[in-house]
Amino acid sequence: MTTLTMDCGSELAVALGKRESEVAKEIKLASALKLFEMGRISSGLAAKLAGMDRVSFLLLCGQYGVSIFQQNEEEMVSDIKAIENVL
Repeated sequence: MTTLTMDCGSELAVALGKRESEVAKEIKLASALKLFEMGRISSGLAAKLAGMDRVSFLLLCGQYGVSIFQQNEEEMVSDIKAIENVL
């Protein structure tokens, strides 16, 4: 297990409008969302990083404007064409 330590002082808690005890949770969630959005980690690993189950993480993605679909436009068009050929 990798441990990350950050020294942000109380200013970060004030800026986030959170108690200092809640700041770590906020940073974990933000990190998980961004790494997932970038396609660097899976939704399962992101959920684990955020300290929640996968379904809860995927639901939160919508609240933060993070798409749960990790395909680019070209891949999506290709998949649609493949489905049309089957039908």
